[in-house]
This record gives sequence, structure tokens and C-alpha cells, in this order.
Amino acid sequence: MQQQTVLAAGQVLAGPGGEVIRNGAVLVRDDTITATGPRVEVERLAEPSAVRLDFPDGTLLPGLIDAHVHLALDAGPDPVASLLATSDDDLYPQMAARAERLLAAGVTTARDLGDRGGLAVRLRDEIAAGNRPGPRLLSAGTPLTGPGGHCWFLGGEVEGEDAIRAAVRRNASNGVDLIKVMATGGGITKGGPPVWQAQFTPHEMNVIVAEARRAGLPVAAHAHGTEGIEAAVAAGVDTIEHCTWMARDGFDVREDLVAALADRGIAVCPAASPDWRGFAERFGTERAEEMFRRIRWMAQRGVRLLPGTDAGISRAVFDGFVASLEFFLHIGMTPPDVIDTATVHAAAALGLARRTGRLAPGHRADLLVVDGNPLTDLTALRAPHLVVAAGRPYTPATPATPAPNA
Repeated sequence: MQQQTVLAAGQVLAGPGGEVIRNGAVLVRDDTITATGPRVEVERLAEPSAVRLDFPDGTLLPGLIDAHVHLALDAGPDPVASLLATSDDDLYPQMAARAERLLAAGVTTARDLGDRGGLAVRLRDEIAAGNRPGPRLLSAGTPLTGPGGHCWFLGGEVEGEDAIRAAVRRNASNGVDLIKVMATGGGITKGGPPVWQAQFTPHEMNVIVAEARRAGLPVAAHAHGTEGIEAAVAAGVDTIEHCTWMARDGFDVREDLVAALADRGIAVCPAASPDWRGFAERFGTERAEEMFRRIRWMAQRGVRLLPGTDAGISRAVFDGFVASLEFFLHIGMTPPDVIDTATVHAAAALGLARRTGRLAPGHRADLLVVDGNPLTDLTALRAPHLVVAAGRPYTPATPATPAPNA
């Protein structure tokens, strides 16, 4: 028997641009939104037996989307060492617990960009079946990297065109939602190539994207260095992660590539850690602000930005999504802009525009209820009263991470 639920709130953020319905409500049947509007109108459509949840002082809004997490990593001082010391049997329940922490923070969709042994795919399916609490997961499976390259320990080392094609096909056959490629080096891989150095030739990047397209899969490219960014853009990836424009001797920002990102609709996920303020202190305030200004500049030139925490990397905790969203306030966005970035715009960039990101009939019932008004104070998102993912209600047991000092 199908179950109806009416969720009513003092205000409902139904769509983009800060669209508000005062004294609004959403009608949910099983896992799907069937109506959104003023409460009196929604109530007319509800059956007498419908469950009714009322939050007169709260705000109801779409569930949040974290586009860059690593459930296999523990966010501790040395997440790679912890991973290498943990068996798959022990790692899987840890990943499940981290997914639940994402859900408790209001995240109803998360993109896992690199795990080991297909564990994120297994967890995705368990969550989808209702066997474990968590957000919808989009899993990249094992990321492609060069021999001894960034995140080699996840098992995705490839060399040569044949090995590249085989790795993409293997991931596809394992049921991944996208392909992840480490286009450049990265910071957590000890002894690996420097972050600015490209790991694949332009031809190899083309092969990766072409093989992914044959399998009907999008491609996310980890790229700090400009050379890797250029190859990823030319190959036609769907998203670029980090995009910090690093070169051997500093930074090398290419305005032509920024224009191409905007023109081709390639979204950029800066993957701003919840500890982005601490990162700025450790990296150097002036250098960090230069990097932050670059992200602001890209947005001003029409590049779509994606929210992502890089959760699992040291200090990037799984319940700190709102702290990462505050990074976008820092670079000049307004709270309504940030909410749109984390909902409707992220859904569109990840190919989910018809399924989530707004409270619209026919969309999956992904939503959360918070106190106060996040359109004027984003910290209202820090303590959800209720999170609903695929129509399943979840009440966070503990308060969200407190706001850090600005």
C-alpha cells in the first residue's frame, strides 16, 4: 500500500532563485513528490490517512548535494595509512557510518570519487534498497591513475591505451555511475608525481572519455595542474575537480581554457574542505586568497561551480558540508546562490536535474527541514530537524558540527 506524507513548514524553498512559498507544504507518496504549494492547496490533495508533519517555524528545502567525497578514507591525520591498514571487511561498515553522517548533515545525494574494491557500489545499492541509511550515492569505483600515480593504492594503475580501455570497461561492468581519472598528481600520495604534473597524455585522456561515452558514463577529472586541465577540457570531461591551475613554478591560469569550461558547460568542483579556513592558514593566507580569487573569477566568467567537501581527506569531515558551503559565501555568493549551487545547479551538473534538486512534482522526495531562514543565514542549515532521502525520513541523532570561527 502506498503511503502519503504531508510535510508543512513556515516557508518552503521550492526552486531556484530564492523562490519561497509561505506556509507551504509538500505532498510525498512513497519516494516521490506529488505536489508542492501553499499548505491549504496541498492538503486538498492529501488522503485523510496521510501522515502529517508540521514545522511552523521551520524552512523546508531540497536535499543537499555533495559532489566530491571519499567514503573509503577516514578524514584522520593520515587517511591513506589508515586505509592501507584496514581490510575490506572492516572498511565497509566504516564507509556505511560515514554515509550516514553525510545524511545527518542534510546531504541526500553524494558523489563518491574513488574507492577500493567496489565497496561504494555495494553500499550505493544497499542504501537504495533501504537496507542502510544514507544519501543516494553516485560511485566512480576505482579511479584511473598512472603507475605509482595519485591514489595508486586504490588499484587503478594503468599504462598504455589497452590498459586504459580495459580499466574503463572493468569499472563499467562493475556498475559504476561515472569514471574518475587522476589527470594530475595529488597531495595525499606520498612519493607520487607532483600535483601540477599531468599523468596522461592528451591522446590518453581522449581514449578515457571516448571509452566512458561508449559505456554511457560521464567523466570526472582530478586536475590541479594546468597541463592536465587542458587535456581534460580538450577530451570533453564532464567535471573537473580542484582546478587550481598549478604549474612547475607557481600558477598558470589560462583564460582560453576558462572560456572553454564556460562554453562547454564543464563544471568545476573546487572540493573546498570543511577546514578550508585552516587550509588557508597552513598554505599561506596570501597564496590561498589568490587561489580563492581564481575560483571567484571563474564563476564570474560563467563557469559552473559544484559543491564538494573532499570528505575523507585529512580534516575533511563527513558532517561538515555546511562549512564547505560557507566557502562560497567567502568568494562572494549570497545565501540563495549557495543553496541553488548545492541543490538545483548541482543536480543539473550531475545529470540528475529531472530527479532531484528542487521540490517539484515527479522529483524524488529528497528534502530537509531546518530552523530559521537559510536564505538570510546559511548557518540555519547546520542542524536539520529532519532529512528525507528517497521518501525515507531520517532524524539526526546529534547536532551538526558547530560553526568555526570566521
